[in-house]
Order: sequence, then structure tokens, then C-alpha cells
Amino acid sequence: MAATASAAGLLSLLDEDEDSLKLYALQQLNKSVHDFWFQISTSIAAIEALYEDEDFSHRELAALVASKVFYNLGDLDDALTYALGAGKLFDVNESSEYVQTILARCIDQYVDLRVKAAEQHKEAELDPRLTAIVERLFDRQARVGPGEGFEMQSLDSSTMCYADGQYEQAVGVALEARRLDQVERAITESGDQLEATLKYALTVSQKLLISREFREEVLRLVIRLYESVPSPDWLGICQCLTFLDDIQEVANILHKLLAGSEDNVLLAYQIGFELVESELQNFMGKVKAALDLKMPAAPAAAQGAPAGDAAAPAEPAGEAMEAEGGAGAPDAAPEAAAAAPAPAAESEEDTELRRRYGLLKRVLSGDVAIELERQFLARHNHADLQILKNIKSVIEPRNSVCHSATIFANALMHAGTTVDTFLRENLDWLSRATNWAKFSATAGLGVIHRGNVAKSRALMSPYLPATPGASTGSPFSEGGALYALGLIHANHGHDARQLLLDSLRATQQEVIQHGACLGLGIAGLGTEDEEAFEDVKNVLYMDNAVAGEAASIALGLLSVVTTTNAFCNSFAGEAAGIALGLLSVVTTTNAFCNSFAGEAAGIALGLLYAGSGSDKAAELLAYAHDTQHEKIIRGVALGLALVQYGREEAAEPLIEQMTRDQDSILRYGGMFVIGLAYRGTGNNAAIQKLLHFAVADVSDDVRRAAVMNLGFVLMNAPEQCPKIVSLLAESYNPHVRYGAAMAVGIACAGTGLREATSLLEPMLLDATDFVQQGALIASALVLIEQPQSRAKPLRERIDKLYGNKGAEIMTRMGSILAAGILDAGGRNVTIGVRSRSGYFRRTAVIGLALFTQHWYWYPLAYCLSLSLQPTALIGVDATLRAPKAFQVQSNCKPSLFAYPPPVTVEDKTKKEKAYPPPVTVEDKTKKEKVPTAVLSTTVRAKARAAKKEQAKSAKEGGGEAGEAAMDVEKPAGEGAEGEEPEKAGAAEKKAAEPPKEEPTSFTEDNPARVVPSQRRFISFPPAQRFQPVRPETCGFLVLRDTQPGQGGEVEYLFLEGAPAPAAAGAQAGQEGAQAGGAPGQGGNAAQQQNDDEPPPPEPFEYIPS
Repeated sequence: MAATASAAGLLSLLDEDEDSLKLYALQQLNKSVHDFWFQISTSIAAIEALYEDEDFSHRELAALVASKVFYNLGDLDDALTYALGAGKLFDVNESSEYVQTILARCIDQYVDLRVKAAEQHKEAELDPRLTAIVERLFDRQARVGPGEGFEMQSLDSSTMCYADGQYEQAVGVALEARRLDQVERAITESGDQLEATLKYALTVSQKLLISREFREEVLRLVIRLYESVPSPDWLGICQCLTFLDDIQEVANILHKLLAGSEDNVLLAYQIGFELVESELQNFMGKVKAALDLKMPAAPAAAQGAPAGDAAAPAEPAGEAMEAEGGAGAPDAAPEAAAAAPAPAAESEEDTELRRRYGLLKRVLSGDVAIELERQFLARHNHADLQILKNIKSVIEPRNSVCHSATIFANALMHAGTTVDTFLRENLDWLSRATNWAKFSATAGLGVIHRGNVAKSRALMSPYLPATPGASTGSPFSEGGALYALGLIHANHGHDARQLLLDSLRATQQEVIQHGACLGLGIAGLGTEDEEAFEDVKNVLYMDNAVAGEAASIALGLLSVVTTTNAFCNSFAGEAAGIALGLLSVVTTTNAFCNSFAGEAAGIALGLLYAGSGSDKAAELLAYAHDTQHEKIIRGVALGLALVQYGREEAAEPLIEQMTRDQDSILRYGGMFVIGLAYRGTGNNAAIQKLLHFAVADVSDDVRRAAVMNLGFVLMNAPEQCPKIVSLLAESYNPHVRYGAAMAVGIACAGTGLREATSLLEPMLLDATDFVQQGALIASALVLIEQPQSRAKPLRERIDKLYGNKGAEIMTRMGSILAAGILDAGGRNVTIGVRSRSGYFRRTAVIGLALFTQHWYWYPLAYCLSLSLQPTALIGVDATLRAPKAFQVQSNCKPSLFAYPPPVTVEDKTKKEKAYPPPVTVEDKTKKEKVPTAVLSTTVRAKARAAKKEQAKSAKEGGGEAGEAAMDVEKPAGEGAEGEEPEKAGAAEKKAAEPPKEEPTSFTEDNPARVVPSQRRFISFPPAQRFQPVRPETCGFLVLRDTQPGQGGEVEYLFLEGAPAPAAAGAQAGQEGAQAGGAPGQGGNAAQQQNDDEPPPPEPFEYIPS
């Protein structure tokens, strides 16, 4: 039969009166519609009329033909409408492109309608036909099993799902459609893939779900399904419960694991490390309190010891009574012991349970993690002091901006390493810091010694009075020392709490109060400490700008409930001479500070009621409108932003109020409310608002803040940030360009994304100095802990900039700050805003938010240390100590992730000898000097004279003449200089030898340095004694001893009192890496002694002449 060449004949049949002819025409058109749709489209009205004719018995077939015509015309909405009218004739099992496209459109429309209804908290008004198709789609997926049906091989990914065992895709569609029943169905029917599907659902709910309310519903469903499986993933369950703030259930799970087998105990320790990584200090405290109630009571004789102390055995009754009776009544103890009833013997199970709980309590308190990370950073420090020396040598003596930046770079380079060698060697240079610059310099010690909580008081004692309130040499040093204490105890402040409180109560010096409030707020982050809250509030009401500013920050940090409140505000004295954001440390008098006395009150009133609801926000907004001080308004605005951290939709009323305000400072704060409330959610509505203000607002500050906060919103998808801000990076407004650079730096911190560096590279040459500064800082944030091949161009640019006196001062300062960020933590840390479980580290996000405020107040730049995360993989066994026998294997070349080579000092004499300067004519009367010609006869005469002299000395000196004569008898032109050709020949011979082939893998000892881009290459040798309970590639791993009692006594690292490994130098470590050793091994370039830490530098007082 000949192929049909036209559809005109069939279309003519549609006008016939007989239904049978119309049916025939529709059947044939349905078969050939994709070939003749352009002809059929001219008669689409006739087909639509047949569908609308209720007397026509084949209306569904007419709707199907019309749907296909509209599909080919590109009108997908009408195509979907008529496909719905086709009823069962629209076959969802068909594998054609038409069906897959219509199904995708159907799902999109179904999802949109359900999401809108959920946001409005009402039932979705859905077309029953639309719902029927979606249900048929799910029914088909459930009915067709894996391997059944020919059509499943060609189905689109959105509809394969169950048919091809793609349960994860089914979960994704159900989550988008807000169908919890289908989510549960997909997970329960996944069979062997149950655990993988549950993990996928957990990951999607953390990273992709926009609605916080729906996310919580999904997490509770995941928890219920996790608990129903034979071997629940307790770690995943605890991660969900942490997000839901379910303290009691977490305590129940940990108690159940502690009472179980040895493997369950190790898993409990691993869960403890994961929970600590989330940095929820208040949550951890409540979990420990809940566990205390579940622990068995200690024996009566041991009631004095903590119930959770692992090393507190039951004390004999006689010893207890002797301790009570004192040394003066030795004979009374036996009698009392005999008279007292014998305490009930504690069962072995209870003793073991209390021992296990004691170890878990150490984990939950953070003591184990902090100490092991500190030891790792101290022993693996590869910070290059020569970089700092080079910077110091080229900056001008009177340049306070670069002076303060160099101190910051030193603090960040040695963050957590406890190495302050640079400060010790340059005390005279350091003494140039005065007033608030001295405050910042002293506070930098807190960054260097961060985590050294056991010795923090001893380290800061030279700057603090013997008793709180006593006089010291400089209030700026004392205030900086209190700030430093807070940085040392960041998110772990129970040990420093009382000292900071006493210092705050005992002084009337606003500078000391300022430092004490900052330290107390950072150390007590999120603890809801009422006592500290009241004391800080009292300082706030003193109406002093200096102390009140810090008080407001501290109140915010202390009062975090479900949100994180860290606040930063501009410091008036330092910002006075730097209108465009120059980050200088300006000498500020107290009288000048007092002129801004109300600033802190505005911040504190916002943070005082953190987490209490919108009524308090309205009160703060009213106060901001009443005051005339811009500093107070900015403090209130930023305080409100930090109060709303992570609240998402709950922050919308406040966002609406602040972004519509006439005051540009309140709109500035509104941008931060959006950024921090929706941090890491990728919320489209939040992004649209920020982009609108970035291009439409009349205030440069608001536009800069709007673009910058795009980085906070896009933290969950860093690869999207460069695309979104690419056009803004080319804006005519330098503030917008600066914001674009910082947004990329925040969102892509530590990722090394090529898209990010490509966007920032042109901005390094921007015509505006502070844009260059922002690009330098952002580039360093992106490239921190990246391979040397990626970071080398930036390092070279930094080396050229900080010594270039022709460059703008802010550009030079940005290069110095960038140098410190690139080598932060001894080249062993990165910017870690996410924990391994996928949740955002609250302290890290707060640290970045505070760091961005260095535009107004420079000392807040030190808060970047709160965002640093060691790139360490540390294994601990059941005793929570690190065994030496544990190793990890990195399946890549050692040089790929090795430390950067040390900076070498150029030898100018050799350089001049190798490359003589060009001859220049300075005076036409002078004759050009040429090398003197030496005749060969002269050379031979000198050789004969030297030979005679050697022979004469041989007669006088005996056998030494032979060796001397051999030295003389050389061809002309050699001698002392003749050795160099010999050395050159040896070097050429060595170079001619084929280089040793670099190994393709290497092993690293515990603890191992594993940078983020190296994690995918990490594996664990199966033959070693210790194996991880959960094979992760970063952070802390709890190890299982597979050969208990068989492999001999276990040797441990970091034992107290054991000498530290000798310093081998950064260069030795680099040479070891190039020779095939692990890049994480090698010496400590700055470790000067075998003790834990050197004493702090002497306090200094600079008196200008």
C-alpha cells in the first residue's frame, strides 16, 4: 500500500455527518499526526469541536489528536489540557517523546499546585484528571517490576522509577509533589536498596527542600523508617534528631548503644564526634544532662566523684571516712568504717556502663576533639615564616594599615598551632601598635592559641591583672586579652566563663568591658546563659559606645535558641578616616568613642530577645526609628539579621518590614536578614529579592550587602553562585563588584571551583582599590588548601602587590590578608561551613558573617578563625586515644597535594655575578672599562713562580708539598675557579640521569592531612589492625581493634608528657613529599622545643617620643 502523501483527504472526512467516517478520520490522523501536524493544525477547530460535542461518542480520541497537534505546535499547556481530556487513551506507558514530555509537564503542574497550596496552608484544588494521571503513573511504576515490560528500557528518567528499580527518582518526584505517602511507599518497596534510598531521602531533605516545615515532616518520616529496619542507621537517625532538636530521643539512642555490644559502644562514640562537629554547644549540654539521668547511681562510697568519670573507681569506705575525719583522727576511720553499713556492691554491668558513659561525656563536651585537633595543627605546622619576614621588610614603618594587616596574617597563618615565633622575634616592631591596634594585636594571640583551653589563663596572664579589677599597664592589652580568651574557648567556654564574668563585673573601663563582652559572647555561643546575659545587659545600659557594642554582640551570641546570633558592628573610631572601607587601625580616644554611646544599645536590644519572636523585632524597629544615631540604627539592623539566622519562612514578616523601610541602614540590615535566614537553602524567592535590591536600591551600602548575601543563600550550591553574579561582577558600581567578589568567596570558600577563580581573576585588576582588595580576599577563600598548581598564580600576584609602593594602600592590605588566609592554620585548615553530615556549622557561618563586617571594624576580621576547620583525618580507638598503627592510603601521587615549597631568600651577590648589570654611560668623558687582557706567557710565568714557591715550602714543610704541588699544576685559567666547571659537570651528569618515577599512591600515618580535593582518593588498607567503624575520609574515625590482645601493646600518639617530634623544617617535609613520602608527614617548621607550647611574648608598652 502506498504511503499517504497528504492528510487533506482525512481532514475532509471530519465534515461528514456519519460518526463512523469521523472515527475513521481521527484514527488515521492519530497515527500520522506527527508527520502531518502542520496540515492538521489548519483544521484544529474542527477537532476541538468534536471534543466539545458531548453527543460524539469518541470525544477522547479527538482530544488525543488535538493534544498531539498542540504538542507539535509547542503549546504544551493546551497539549496537557487535551491529554487530560483523552482519559485512558493517553497511555502513560508509551515510550514516545510526546508522552514523556506531557508527563513531565503534568508532574510540573501538579507539583506547582501542591506547593502553592502547602505554602498557603490549604487544600490543593487539583483537576481530578491531573490527579488521575499522576496516580496512574505511580500505579504503573508500582505494578511493573524490575526487568518486566519492554517499554521500560526507553522511558525517561522522570518516569522510570520503580519500573527500572530507580527508587531514588521516585522519592525525588514524591518529595517535589509533597506526597509523603508516596515517599514512604518508594522507600518501603525498595527492597535491597532500602538503606541507600533512605540515605538519599535524608540527603535531599537536607540540601534541596526549601520549606523548613515540610523538611521536618520528611525527617520524622525518615526516622520512623530508619527505626523499622533490622539494622538501623543510628548515625543517620541522630543527625535527623539533631536538626529537629529532639534531645530526649538522642539521649535514648546513645544510652541504648552504650548498654549494647562493643561495636555499638564504638558507634556511640562516632555519633558523639558527629554531633560535636555540628557545634551546637547548648544542644550538647542538654544531651549530657539527659544522659546523666539515665546512668546508674554510683555506689554510696563514690558519691563524691562525678557519675560520668571514667577513671573514678569506687573508693573504699575506710578511705572515704578518713578523708572526712581529717588527718587529726587516724584512729577514728576504722571504727567508723566498722560501724557504718557496707555499701551495696556495684554490678560489673553498671561499672562498665558508667565507664563507657565517662568516655562518651568527654566526646560530647568537645574536649577530645579540641585536644587532638590542637595536637595535629601544632605538629603538622608548615607555615612559612619567611613570607611574614618578607612582608615586614617591605612595609613602611609608619604604615599602620599594613602593620595591623601583617599582625592579622601572622595570627591566621598560625591559627591553632600555638606557634608565636614571629611575634617573639619582632617585639620592637610589634610595639608600634598603640591603643586599638594594640587591642587587636593582643587579640591575635587568641587565634594562634585557639583550642588550647587547658593553658589559656597562663598564656594570657601577662596581659591580665592578678585579680579581676586590678590595674594593668594598658587597658587595651587587657581588653584584647579577654577577647583572645573568647577566641581560644570559642564554642567551648565553660572553663573561661567565670573569669570573663568577673572581669566584666570588676571594671569600669569601657575598653576592658568591650573585650570581656566579646570574649564572653564568643565563648558562650548559643548557651542561653542567663547570668551572663544579665551582666552583659547591664554593660549595655551604661550607654557607652565602646563597651556597649561588644555587649550587644555578646548578648546575641548568648541568646541563640534555634537561631545563631553573632553580631558585628562598625567601630566609629577606626572607620572615621576610611569612608570607602579602608581597613586601618586608627588611634581612637575614649572621648571620641563616647560620642557614639548609644550604638551598643541598639544592637543589644535586638539580641537581648533573640529567638523570642516578631514582637521583639517590632520593638527594636521602633527604637531604631526613634534614635538619630546612624551607628545605633546599624547595630539594631545587624542584630536583627543575626537573630533571624536559619529561620527561613519565619523571618519573612521582618524581612518585609526592613526591606521597605525608608532608612537605608535598616534596608542594609534587611539584606543580611535575608542572607542569614535563608543561608544555604538556595531559596529562589530570597535570591530574587537580593537581586532586585542589588540593581534597584539607591544606597551603595544596601546594594553591596544585597550582592554579598547571595553567597550565604547559595552556600548549598556553590557552583551556581558565579553564574548568578557574573553580570553583577561587571557592574559600573564598584560596591556591587566588591559584593560580587565577596559573594563568590563566601559561597565557594574552600572549593577551588574554576568558575569562581575565572570570575575573580579580572577583578584583581579592577580600577577601584577596594574591589581589588575584595577580589584578593575572595580568591584566597576559594583557593585555601588547594593544590599548589592552582594557588601558585595567586601567590605570585600577592608577592608582587604587598611590596609595591605604587599600589593603593587597600590593595596592599588585601594582598597581606590574602597571604594569611591562603596559609591559615599552618597550611592545615580550610573554610568548613558544612559538617560531614551535611548540616551547616553554625559557628563557621557566624564567623564568616562577622568577618564581612571588617569593612566597618577591623578587629572583627579575627572572627574568620571561627570558620576554620582542620583538614585532618584522626583515628581513635575505644580508649579515645590515637594509635600509631593506623594508616590511610591515598591513591594519587604524593606531589599532587603536597605542601607548597618554602619561600627562598635570594642571594643578591650570586645573582649579580650570574647576571652582571648592563653597562650604562653616565658621563661621556668617562671611558668604558673593558676586561684586562692576560697574555699566555704571563700565565705560564705565574705558574712557574708558584711552582717554585711550592717547592721551597715543600723542603721546609715535608710531605705537604706534594699535595700543594698537585693543586698548582693545573692548566692555565683554572685554579680556584676551576672547581666550578667540575661542579657544573657533576650537576649536568646528575641532571642527565633519568628522574625517579613518582609513586602513584602513598600511605599517611595517623593523624593524616587530607585536603578536601584529596578525599576521593582515600582508602583504608584492609590488612591493618585498626579498621574504622564508619569509613569516612575526613574528621574523626572511631577504630575497631581487629586483633585485640594479639598484636602486642598498642602505642599511642600525643601522650601527655611525651616529647614532641623534633622539628624537621618545612623544607624537609617538602623534600620528603617529592621523594614519595606523604605530604602530611615531615617536620614542624616552627616547633622550637619539646614542650607543649612556648610561653607568650612579653607584654609591651609603646610610648611615642
